[in-house]
Amino acid sequence: MKNFKEKLQPFVEKAKKFTFKYRYGFYAAIPYFLFDIITRILGHIDYYPAFFPIPNLFTFLWIFLFVGITINLKGIFEMLAYWIFFFLAMGLYLINNIYFSMTKFYFSFNLLESTGEGKDYVMDAVLGANKLIYIFAVIIFIIALVVFIKMRKRTQFHFKKMGKVLIIFLVLHLLMPFLYGFKGNELEWNNFKNDRVVYDRFNEPNKSMKVAGLYEYTARSFYIEYLKPEEKISKKDKDFLDSIYTGEDPHKNNNYTGIFKGKNLIFLQLEGMDLWALNEEHTPTLYNLMKDSINFADHYSLYTGGGSTFNSEFAVNTGFTTPISYIENVYNYNKNTFPYTMPKLFKEAGYSVNAFHMNSGEFYSRAINYESWGYDNYYGLIDIQDYKDDSYELDREMIANSTFEKLMFDHKPGEKFVDYIITYTPHTPFSPKKGTSKMLAEEKYSLKTQIDSLTEEDCVYLAVEETDKMVSMMIEKLKERNLLENTVIVAYADHYLYTLEDKTILDKYKETSNNLINHTPLFIYCGDKEAYVPTTVKETTMQMDILPTVLNLFGIKYNSNNYLGMDALDPERQGYAFFSDYSWYNGKSYVEANKVTYGEPMKNDDIKKTSEMIDKIIKKNDLTLKFDYFASSE
Repeated sequence: MKNFKEKLQPFVEKAKKFTFKYRYGFYAAIPYFLFDIITRILGHIDYYPAFFPIPNLFTFLWIFLFVGITINLKGIFEMLAYWIFFFLAMGLYLINNIYFSMTKFYFSFNLLESTGEGKDYVMDAVLGANKLIYIFAVIIFIIALVVFIKMRKRTQFHFKKMGKVLIIFLVLHLLMPFLYGFKGNELEWNNFKNDRVVYDRFNEPNKSMKVAGLYEYTARSFYIEYLKPEEKISKKDKDFLDSIYTGEDPHKNNNYTGIFKGKNLIFLQLEGMDLWALNEEHTPTLYNLMKDSINFADHYSLYTGGGSTFNSEFAVNTGFTTPISYIENVYNYNKNTFPYTMPKLFKEAGYSVNAFHMNSGEFYSRAINYESWGYDNYYGLIDIQDYKDDSYELDREMIANSTFEKLMFDHKPGEKFVDYIITYTPHTPFSPKKGTSKMLAEEKYSLKTQIDSLTEEDCVYLAVEETDKMVSMMIEKLKERNLLENTVIVAYADHYLYTLEDKTILDKYKETSNNLINHTPLFIYCGDKEAYVPTTVKETTMQMDILPTVLNLFGIKYNSNNYLGMDALDPERQGYAFFSDYSWYNGKSYVEANKVTYGEPMKNDDIKKTSEMIDKIIKKNDLTLKFDYFASSE
């Protein structure tokens, strides 16, 4: 032990000398570090803890730059640099924390474009902000003042030229992003959790602040908004989009136009509700609603590798879908302009529009996406209540939770509302030993042998029964408030049950050799039986048809050129669905690579004509999203 201490002593002495020699640099770093760490802690963002190394390493790197420049100057220049950097840091601290206190989002430079809209609320925001922000600011200012007084007595810093500081900063800054790791597969469904993706995209202020720290967040936000080169749309592609969006609107009124005008609306997005699982035995409430509805019997949910649940939300709310010709997740488009979304059009018609799900607003970046689409609020069950168990994963809890129930159904007299409700329970894994299936099995069966004997298919039925129970509770709450007769329910599945491990289950119930496996339910029900006649629509539909169909039913004027799909109740419409490999189905023939591989034969000319139409629609979708066409055309 003695020999070890003796060997260690020279290093200890060197560390002491180094610390003493550069102590003023360490002192000067304290205020900057406090501004950053307090900002990230006050935010209470459930993503990337403040003690994780990477954001702190970025912060230390920026502090190295600030301090390195400051103490390489002399006299008045040193004093000016010290206070300029300090008040710049304090300004960033105050702006971000005050803005977060008001909006629950950190400030980003793109907000400067709309400063005129918020100038009347600046003082209210300052006065209403968390008082801890100002207490910490005063404390840090006092620390900075003490440090400055001490620094006046220092000896010259060891770097003779600031050029060395800048070179070290630039080299390390180039290497820093690699500490996040690599993106991996661009279309991984959970890429919204990938730290490298968050840093590279930098389109979510809260996550970006948490992974980068205050100073890197600010610098990168500035770079992306003002300095990053943008890929320019070619004249050919611009002319292509212009020809679509400035063309005549092909939509015409029909017998269904406005039949639900003025009624309330509930979008019921059913997690994994495959058509074979929606039946009289296991889901009687949904089954009976579907019988008394406008039932779209040949409906398809576009499956993508980038998260099919959110893809359905995106399609129903915007009328567009995940890009097909290039790789990008749709939850990355929260900075795009979507002026013709479902919530925006219904709000213009006098509705309140809110979304409800069990998961947090961070998941799939829903909070920021739903805000960009125009929702009044996105409510996550686990955001509003601290659950001690996993009961929030049971769909019934969205209605049983008194706060959620009131948010959904308690409205001012005469207020029209749209509720977008996303269920969860029929979610993998379907095992009696895991997740919601375990909870439901233990609730239903008393014997362990009964639970252990449950198959994967049995667990699916347990899950959909839970969703059906939630829908039954929802119907009862609407009845209690005399809302059912004046409410329309648009029910559809986000995707088929692709999460099943035993694929032979699917083989029993549906076509599985091609994309027709994406066959899922879609029906529109209204409690007012005099408003419509229940009917079955045989024309093929897809998720992008839902929004224009609903707008037509509610008599809301729209330009169908602004969407990919069409009103599915238009008698002149030729139904079809397309998929992410450019294959398509028209209700009779399934075509891939310009050949009919399933169903009735087609003439080559007819195949070519439809394929060209599908290609044009996909091109419209992908270019519109990639170049944010609606923003440039406003």
